[in-house]
Amino acid sequence: MSEYDRDRALIELGEIVSDNLGDDIESVSVIRGEISLLSRADGIVRVLKFLRDDIRCGFFSFVDLCGVDYPSRARRFEVVYHLLAPCQNQRVRVKIETDGMIPVPSVVSVFPAVGWFEREAYDLYGILFSGHPDLRRILTDYGFKGHPLRKDFPTTGFVQVRYNDDVKRVVYEPVSLSQEFRTFDFLSPWEGYKDVSPDDKRSGK
Repeated sequence: MSEYDRDRALIELGEIVSDNLGDDIESVSVIRGEISLLSRADGIVRVLKFLRDDIRCGFFSFVDLCGVDYPSRARRFEVVYHLLAPCQNQRVRVKIETDGMIPVPSVVSVFPAVGWFEREAYDLYGILFSGHPDLRRILTDYGFKGHPLRKDFPTTGFVQVRYNDDVKRVVYEPVSLSQEFRTFDFLSPWEGYKDVSPDDKRSGK
């Protein structure tokens, strides 16, 4: 099958999905040989059920769920679902948009394995999922503040963790970077070592 015929077949499949789901689908496109659907957030359960159960689709294999952050948008987050149809060897990408304040419906009832991925999106982006059976952090510590994959989260974080030998326990402290680490030039093996003499540089010590 030529690339044109393949894309034409994918467009026709996208039209079938759009015709059957109506207003739940906002747009359909073909990107790099895959169907990409933009769905309304409140219709995501219906969309995924149709993609899984309709014989013309057959996307019954859940692959991945991830979040994307666009801080300049009013609805800054995208939740992206990737599904596979093994019989047709086709993939579909379904996207929904949210502002991070209004929960989006959990799709655990459609694909039970998605529960772990929704917890990860909640932990790292702060995206809320209504109807999730156990929505709590999965990768960060119990007392962690913020969501580390948001674009406005500082790369150094807000606190640092270390073992305090005086109190014999792990303590949380504000982030403190030593000045030599702030100015270290990783492109030069000698930068930051001010006490290295020229003779030592030539000898490689």
